[in-house]
Amino acid sequence: MIALYPGSFDPVTYGHLDIIERASQLFDKLIIVIMENDEKKPAFSSSQRKELLEKCISHLPNVSVKVGSGLTVD
Repeated sequence: MIALYPGSFDPVTYGHLDIIERASQLFDKLIIVIMENDEKKPAFSSSQRKELLEKCISHLPNVSVKVGSGLTVD
């Protein structure tokens, strides 16, 4: 089973990482999607958030990070 975890992750928190760790054990694959919102002023760029998350999850082989925009359902 594949799970999707969308969010802004601006910045990534220990709470996010706890959910990621737990979900990685429950699903075959977990895809974290950093959602962009043009109406908000993020502290970090999408590429910075992606890089930070990738470093934090490097020990989880079944977790990947993508950047998305619009509605998650699309």
